[in-house]
Amino acid sequence: MLNLERIREKDQFAKLIGAQMVEADDGKGVVTLTVQPHHLNALDIVQGGVIFTLADLAFALASNSRGLPAVALSASIHYLRPGRLGSTLTATARELTMTHKVGTYLVDVTDESGVVLASFQGLAFRKTPKPPSPQGTSVQIA
Repeated sequence: MLNLERIREKDQFAKLIGAQMVEADDGKGVVTLTVQPHHLNALDIVQGGVIFTLADLAFALASNSRGLPAVALSASIHYLRPGRLGSTLTATARELTMTHKVGTYLVDVTDESGVVLASFQGLAFRKTPKPPSPQGTSVQIA
């Protein structure tokens, strides 16, 4: 399973924006953020990239929660309502489908009242770990 503490420690961008990784378990990921002035755009609403980042972080937690490393193949988002200064945003990812290599995820980004601000869909590719090479064996590249 994914070690949530290790991800929290290593994800520097999540730290930079103030995102809190709350849960990563069995195809689910939850991330929260309290909106600060530096998260706002020129219209005094939450910048779209902040909302996308929250959704992407929750997607990453969910897609990596089953023990194999996963990376995004594609992602899209629909912005439905604006986020406001001082609100707490929550991105909740859930797994829709999973095969040996590919998983599909939906993420809702909501405010503290449960109003959906954005809907995100992501497709993840599960990387297969490479078997260790025998000791003493080296590969020459010409």
